[in-house]
Amino acid sequence: MTAIARELDPERRDVDVSTDASTARRPGRDLRGPGRSPRRSGYAKRTPGDWVVLVVAVLLGFFIAVPFLLILVNSFKSPADYNTSGPLTLPTEFYVDGIVAFWERVDFPEKLWNSVFISGLVAVFAVLISMLNAFALGIGRVKGRLWIVVVILLANMLPQEVLLYPLYFMFKQVGLYDSQWAVIIIFTVIQSAFGTYLLASVYSTFPKELLEAASLDGASRWQILWRVVYPISRPTLSVLLIFFFIWTWNEFLIPLTFLVSNGTQTVPVAITVLQGDRLMDVTTTSASALLGLIPTLVFFLIFQRTLTRGITAGAVK
Repeated sequence: MTAIARELDPERRDVDVSTDASTARRPGRDLRGPGRSPRRSGYAKRTPGDWVVLVVAVLLGFFIAVPFLLILVNSFKSPADYNTSGPLTLPTEFYVDGIVAFWERVDFPEKLWNSVFISGLVAVFAVLISMLNAFALGIGRVKGRLWIVVVILLANMLPQEVLLYPLYFMFKQVGLYDSQWAVIIIFTVIQSAFGTYLLASVYSTFPKELLEAASLDGASRWQILWRVVYPISRPTLSVLLIFFFIWTWNEFLIPLTFLVSNGTQTVPVAITVLQGDRLMDVTTTSASALLGLIPTLVFFLIFQRTLTRGITAGAVK
């Protein structure tokens, strides 16, 4: 190729094209020309504001983790060790009698199953009802849907203490008092009210062109819901499912009121009832709190990726 180039242009200098081409493709070679600074690699330099935000986040994380660390330390500490050294020191011996005592006194596997059963059904039912209500309010042609959403939001803001006596009287009349289904129905309605408000706002911004295209293809409203709306909103529904499960697991007042039998109680109710009945020591109380916290922590760790994907699903289009 150099000979042909010299014949076409006698004044052209002898250049090895193959060598230049291979050199140009060599990784790391700066092809931007002289006078241009090489591209900086890595992250940009942090500003003072970024360091302030980082320090505040670390401090908040520390203060949030302190109660859990205290529970973890005192759960494996004997009562004598606790009375001698206090709650802020590490245990001198590995003491598990408090965990064993709580496990046997309350029949913890039974209470764990009750909490999983109630929280799981509430999460599934509440998400399903929220999706159906939001589809009718956000996408359907329901008249006065704005006022309906406002009423649902106001109903969700009512404190549980206001609802106790009417709910107690109603479930007493229908024969569901001291039944887990009473708690399931109550929390399904409460959680679905929040879910309806959130999903109705999301579905109101749903692309109309996509729905019209599905309708022109002959899809019914039921098919539009399950084949178009549901797949797109699945990340949001997954986040609601996780939140509803954790919120229902941590509920105390309504389960304490409606679950009076020992065989129907949940983990938070069992912890409090046993503490007042048997006058447990501090280390056994910490052990009971640790056993009640571990299942929700495991559940959160299992679905952490699903929660992250659901929160960030609408961040980038």
